[in-house]
Amino acid sequence: MFEWSEEHAMVRDAVRQFVDNEIRPHRDELEFGDVPPYAVLRKMFQTFGLDALAREQFKKRIERERTATSGDDGERPSGGGGAMFTIPIIELCRCSPGMVTAMGVSVGLTAAAVMSKGTIEQKERWALDLLTLEKIGAWAITEPNSGSDAFGGMQSTARRDGDEYILNGSKTFITNGPYADTTVFICKLDEGNAPEDRKVLHFVLDKGLPGFEQSKPLRKMGLHSSPTGQLFLSDVRVGRDRLLGETEDVSTGGGRDAAKATFTMERTGVAAMALGIVERCLELCLDYARERVQFGKPIGEYQLIQLKLARMEVARLNLQNLVFRQIEMQSAGRQMTLAEASAGKLYGAQAATEVALEAVQLFGGNGYMAEYEVEQLARDAKVLQIYAGTDEIQISQIARTLLG
Repeated sequence: MFEWSEEHAMVRDAVRQFVDNEIRPHRDELEFGDVPPYAVLRKMFQTFGLDALAREQFKKRIERERTATSGDDGERPSGGGGAMFTIPIIELCRCSPGMVTAMGVSVGLTAAAVMSKGTIEQKERWALDLLTLEKIGAWAITEPNSGSDAFGGMQSTARRDGDEYILNGSKTFITNGPYADTTVFICKLDEGNAPEDRKVLHFVLDKGLPGFEQSKPLRKMGLHSSPTGQLFLSDVRVGRDRLLGETEDVSTGGGRDAAKATFTMERTGVAAMALGIVERCLELCLDYARERVQFGKPIGEYQLIQLKLARMEVARLNLQNLVFRQIEMQSAGRQMTLAEASAGKLYGAQAATEVALEAVQLFGGNGYMAEYEVEQLARDAKVLQIYAGTDEIQISQIARTLLG
């Protein structure tokens, strides 16, 4: 595809109207009032039937798995289907990128982890409520001392105790952490062996488990509409029913590969987020360049301003083409590799940050003021270069793949 279809445009306009009516009027509360985004996200799901669609798709998948098929009936999602989930991401990011992060971690990462490696019983127990946003999910891998070295620096542990496990450790920078009903907790199995030789296991935790503490939201630079927190586990006792896949076999249950697959999904979504940010920054800058008069004429008549606008449009076109490619790949039943997802994230994150900062520069002193949208978009864009793997990690992943 090389442009949005008429059907896509109708969906885009409907979502944009929802954002204008239901989210923009509450921007101050979301940005500065510590108002969680979940109520309005649930309203969006209900308004556009995303919750009903999730239930229908979940039911079909479970039916296939219960009849012991491969889980692939030959049907492939259409390009339109991929677009229908991508368009809300783009439109939300034009106003509140943090809401996309909160939604994506719950519906995407947490639910996807359960759907990918969980048993049928675990999927029915946890995944459907996450897919419909009836419950909020968190995916907990980052630790205070690990950062980019997620596995090498991981200190959280699971220790066998009869037929149960005892979990200990802490996680930080966890999206939805303060409010999550369901958390996928990633840790290492301590069998008395060296940390680097330990298996990586995934456990599913519910809010309120004894010894499981969720912090209040952390203060941060941007994404204020996406609550971020810390998790603390002190001798949390769980049964095997909470071990993802109910097996320590990492080829079937959790493990490093399962976490990497989740990283691929997370990184793929950054291009759509970046497109929304760039679109809105360009739109705001065009209006401002036409209206702002300096030295007797609109600033849009100055070549330096035109250069900024032209570069923003180039970034917008590149990001849109990247998003279209992702939709076509999904239509063809082809999943992005980790390196491909990393390349898309690297470009998208850098483009969004550069455009947003240039938008602040174009607005001058006004751009530095919180009442102007570009100030928020610049703060929100920066984290795209950090979460789901820093720019430096993306470069390393791409290069290692190229070098074989």
